[in-house]
Amino acid sequence: MQNLSAFVGFHARRTPERTAILYRGQRISYAALDERTGRFAALLAARGIGAGDVVAAFMKNSTAMVELAIAVSRLGAVFLPINFRLAADEVAYIAGDAGIRLLVADDEFAAVVAGLPEVLLLDEAAQSDPARLAPPGARAPMARRAEDDLFRLMYTSGTTDRPKGVMHSYGNFYWKCMEHVIALGLTARDRLLVAGPLYHVGASDLPGLAVLWVGGSLCILRDFEPSAAIRAIAGERLTGAWLAPVMLLRVLEHGNPEGLDLSSLRWVVGGGERTPEGRIHAFRGLFPAGRYVDAYGLTETGSGDTMMEAGYEIAKIGSTGRATPHVEITIRDDAGQALPAGREGEICLRGPKVFKGYWRDPVATAASFHPDSWFRSGDVGYLDADGFLFLTDRRKDLIISGGENIASSEVERVVYALPQVKEVAVVGVPDPQWGEQPVAVVVLREEAALDLPTLQRHCRDRLAGFKVPRELVLMEALPRTPSGKVLKRQLREALAARVPAPG
Repeated sequence: MQNLSAFVGFHARRTPERTAILYRGQRISYAALDERTGRFAALLAARGIGAGDVVAAFMKNSTAMVELAIAVSRLGAVFLPINFRLAADEVAYIAGDAGIRLLVADDEFAAVVAGLPEVLLLDEAAQSDPARLAPPGARAPMARRAEDDLFRLMYTSGTTDRPKGVMHSYGNFYWKCMEHVIALGLTARDRLLVAGPLYHVGASDLPGLAVLWVGGSLCILRDFEPSAAIRAIAGERLTGAWLAPVMLLRVLEHGNPEGLDLSSLRWVVGGGERTPEGRIHAFRGLFPAGRYVDAYGLTETGSGDTMMEAGYEIAKIGSTGRATPHVEITIRDDAGQALPAGREGEICLRGPKVFKGYWRDPVATAASFHPDSWFRSGDVGYLDADGFLFLTDRRKDLIISGGENIASSEVERVVYALPQVKEVAVVGVPDPQWGEQPVAVVVLREEAALDLPTLQRHCRDRLAGFKVPRELVLMEALPRTPSGKVLKRQLREALAARVPAPG
């Protein structure tokens, strides 16, 4: 039976006292996790949730976030984690597009979700133990799920002005777990630091819940803070973590001023950008027994399609590693033809963890696959003669800032609502801390005026904070091709060549 409750129940029977989750001083055993998620599922069922219903989470990290995913699966419903940094308009769009039956939210976000019809708010006590809201002894039966059944929806920024729902089946999820168990050598002895947001595939899937799959432990931090991460690694003898590049940079900058024992850490998975050699050496200096694992993946594939193998970190600097066991990668040209080693083209993937399509969007789904079923990543790169993947550019109009995807067109749609704006192009420029930051390049209407504070106030009311442009550049005209397409690569190169304006 492909249901998240199945592996929780297995470990609850086999090793009932083993710790499954650590959160804010709690040590939740597998037996307790099995009982709590059964009660939480009963609470959801009492609110009318059943097989196929979409249940959304608008929450910071907590044991409740993990328990909700398991409880939703127990009922055969569909889990939809939503980025808690999104603005109310963005949340309302996702809720409407997904057709959610219930949204579970931390009570600190009550104002953001107030306009939605069915909301369950969790106070601080319920965030630590959501089953307390259910009657004692309540326990929902486990629904039977099959490989092709929908397990989760995750909305991702893409090339359109609205996010698209990525459909993950149970088959996708379980193959993803298998890939990462093999690639990282996961066992019940693994204890994972969960410091990134669980709405993101990095924290939830790289390897994320795969550690529970094998009977290990998750140590969950509600918010990321470098000193808290360091203390958790030392105090709980954690063995692994996923850290976005900006998070790892902050950990390295913080260092180990207290001289704590960090020798338990075996690996940290990161990636998404070219990792400087100096950062790898700094990592080794802080974590003497660990290695930094560059990786590449997408929301559409459950993340972690390639991982750097031990011993190649410096020899293959700039690479994100080789494909995991059941993932195939090919590089194709604009005509869809496979390219030989060393030739740059679009990265295409195939394998059982690659999603089947976008929610209620057959046009976008068809455009994302070649006729022979290879998924088109929208990223540009090449494979070397040894099969190591190197990323060089992105075809998709995406900005990646602090590990978050920002669709340029989504920000442009909001900026265009300003009456002063005649034309706008939003591009990403390199940033030493965040990887990239969004910049709005604007052509104003005749006799109009616009400054950065006005632009940012307008955007903050309609977009998540990380999507708000950090700089405004005014131009008389945008550079275009003869066919009228904006030359964003030219804009990126020009902006990257100078120091960004403050603000």
